[in-house]
Amino acid sequence: MKNKTRNQCGRRGERVFSNICVMPSLIGVMIFFLIPFCIVIYYSLINNPVLKDFVGIENYTKLFHNVAFTKAAKNTAFFSIVSVPLSVVLSLGLAMLLERKIPGKSIFRTFFLSPLMVPTASVVLVWQVLFHNHGTINQIIERLGGHSIDWIKSPYGQVIIICMFLWKNLGYNMILFMSALCAIPRDIIEVADLEGASGWYKFVHIKLRYLSPTILFVLILSMINSFKIFREVYLLTGNYPQDKLYMLQHFMNNTFNSLDYQKLSAAAVLFALVMIVIMAILLIAENIFGKDVE
Repeated sequence: MKNKTRNQCGRRGERVFSNICVMPSLIGVMIFFLIPFCIVIYYSLINNPVLKDFVGIENYTKLFHNVAFTKAAKNTAFFSIVSVPLSVVLSLGLAMLLERKIPGKSIFRTFFLSPLMVPTASVVLVWQVLFHNHGTINQIIERLGGHSIDWIKSPYGQVIIICMFLWKNLGYNMILFMSALCAIPRDIIEVADLEGASGWYKFVHIKLRYLSPTILFVLILSMINSFKIFREVYLLTGNYPQDKLYMLQHFMNNTFNSLDYQKLSAAAVLFALVMIVIMAILLIAENIFGKDVE
């Protein structure tokens, strides 16, 4: 009886100690995330910070009729839909390629990891040198008898930004997939080889199953990084870039500069809701696909 009482007291003490350790983090999350987000929701439902009249969803309605917002949302959605899956598929392919014995593997790995060590401003400078109106690519085209193109301001501008995003993020994602591939139990692969399983069967029914948590993590990480492309686009083009390069972050930055807090708050709330829905779909899909993996 005494031992049972001691065990209960010990568990209660551990629970209290763990709650005390977690409390600073919870307080920080409330102060810097939850309370500011509640304030943003409040601002999105009033007419202005001075009168503070409740207007309901009027700010959201005006936002959907705003040409700049709809253009920014479409461009951001297109960029993420194209760049994020490409980042996952290409990095997984590179990781599987480097898993094999190929010549120059270390050089190949260094090429894709080098952008991680370069600051954003330097990355932008490299791409300016390449794709500027009088840059390296245009000089090559002119020597071949063609006409120079202002690539950043042309319809190809978003393609260039997608290539920049992939070049900058493939290396890190590739390392994550390489680590996940090394963690797959070798005995399962060997049994599949003895049973005469094809490479495609092993990839779909074994490797993808064990890679599902890493794929989810890389998807979320790539999605977050796709929204950070604003830094590169801003350094390349400024506040008001070519139409195809006008991202959601441009809209929010310009709205903040004009002190239109209601429009900015409504856009932030919508953006958060969309991200919550996407994350929920990804978590459900990963749970279904990887539920039979121990």
